[in-house]
Amino acid sequence: MEVRELAVPGAFEFSPRVFPDERGLFVCPFQEEGFVKAVGHPLKVAQLNHSRSRRGTIRGLHYADVPPGQAKYVYCSRGALLDVVADIRVGSPTFGVVDAVRLDPHEFRAVYVPEGLGHAIMALEDDTVLSYLCTTEYDAGREHGLDPLDPDLGLPWPAGVEPLLSDKDRAAPRLARAREEGLLPRYEECLTHYRRLRENPAHAYSTSAH
Repeated sequence: MEVRELAVPGAFEFSPRVFPDERGLFVCPFQEEGFVKAVGHPLKVAQLNHSRSRRGTIRGLHYADVPPGQAKYVYCSRGALLDVVADIRVGSPTFGVVDAVRLDPHEFRAVYVPEGLGHAIMALEDDTVLSYLCTTEYDAGREHGLDPLDPDLGLPWPAGVEPLLSDKDRAAPRLARAREEGLLPRYEECLTHYRRLRENPAHAYSTSAH
């Protein structure tokens, strides 16, 4: 398993070995030992999400309140997608930095998105299948979104692909408005949460700990 930290600190790309033979192939998109070595703590899995999308579909840019937030481990088992991570943590030295990774079922790269970062994907082919492990269950009251077409975010969507958004994502606020209204995660609170994860992962996700 090869690991690369993205331009957004704390987010990682994982590239597993693929073993093809005459029957097909075998691959391990998630490996705990390599994950813990890179990130510094285990991945707590509370929910597995699965989606299928038409070409051009954008899902995001999504994030959740920290603590506890919601981290994601993302991979693509069919089609192809562009996975985008944005630093939206107010006070972060890399606030506004964006990075992207192409995910597909050929190299089986995966992306880890820690709590407090914005996350979005665009399907590059019809019938693209996305699966991701989540550290917390969905909580509508703590989940938020930003306009994925906001020019201030400058997400690197490929030219020539018509964006297809849900009504909810299309109506999401732009970055500047969300910041003015105090809706974005704060960098110091994220750092405190990351430290708790390294010291005691179970305690970090306990609502009584905050």
